[in-house]
Amino acid sequence: MAELLADHTTLRVGGPARRWVEADTEQALISAVADADAAGEPVLLLSGGSNMVVSDDGFDGVVVHVATRGIGGQVASCDLGEAACGGIMVDVAAGENWSAFVDWTVASELVGVEALAGIPGTVGSTPIQNVGAYGQDVSQTLWHVRTWDRRTRSPKLFSNADCAFGYRSSRFKAEPDRYVVLGVTFQLTQGTRSSKVRYAELANRVGVEVGHKANLAAVRDAVLALRRGKGMVLDAEDHDTWSAGSFFTNPVVTPEVAAALPPEAPRFDAGGGLVKSSAAWLIDHAGFGKGYGVAPVTLSTKHALAITNRGGARADEVIALAREIRDGVEAKWGVRLVPEPVFVGVSLD
Repeated sequence: MAELLADHTTLRVGGPARRWVEADTEQALISAVADADAAGEPVLLLSGGSNMVVSDDGFDGVVVHVATRGIGGQVASCDLGEAACGGIMVDVAAGENWSAFVDWTVASELVGVEALAGIPGTVGSTPIQNVGAYGQDVSQTLWHVRTWDRRTRSPKLFSNADCAFGYRSSRFKAEPDRYVVLGVTFQLTQGTRSSKVRYAELANRVGVEVGHKANLAAVRDAVLALRRGKGMVLDAEDHDTWSAGSFFTNPVVTPEVAAALPPEAPRFDAGGGLVKSSAAWLIDHAGFGKGYGVAPVTLSTKHALAITNRGGARADEVIALAREIRDGVEAKWGVRLVPEPVFVGVSLD
């Protein structure tokens, strides 16, 4: 029986895979992709399925499930102290669960990714999207990414500087069919105090001022509580978590566009003379509040940025609501939202 992709995505939509390969070693992963490429067979790499909307028709090719495991670390060797040494390098297999890895770092008293707790998906997906939340993103601690280059059919190592990281972007996202992420190495520091807390909501929750540190485990726990309150921690019993996470990225606009928004609209310096606003605020204040829509597809009842499956939804219904919201926000505010998930066989246009 064909594997239904709805069973392997957090949004729980998607038709069958024509062929399914479980890759639990790096060599199996490389071989599955290389063999399919040589045969001219379309390939879909699937890990946690947390940032994906798949067509109801499924995928007419081979779906390679990235199921590799392994975490290893070593202290950087030098006599100049922790700051000069750079702390600890931790190499993580692409198929490791991201949230479980964050828990492991906190239990191991390693600092640098604690504010990224509870994000669904696997480690190998995090550099593709430059995953971030609550003032942290993976580009801040990522040392290098090990990949398989499908064009040259050879391994390729990328340093942080080579990854072209931006807001929810990277060179891997820009070239989606070229590189297979095999593993990621993070540069973390030892300690029981967190990185500087950069996000006001989180700082308030742990009782410190923005820019100060807090207890490492307390920061992780506070992030999990905040995410649960927004339906952003997976729970099979909670339909608000049957989603692809934040469906739209926060828009980065010119000062002129930002100035045309209401005074109360959130504004943040995005660098380069640009301004970032809040997609959730724009959606909510364009008339698409929490719970908007008609089952089986509605916005989350906890957060206006997540499109959810209330049970039995189809991909075309998800796309219809996403298109309605995107077009409505543009008509109201003159800002065209950009979708965050990977679309497979579907499109908003």
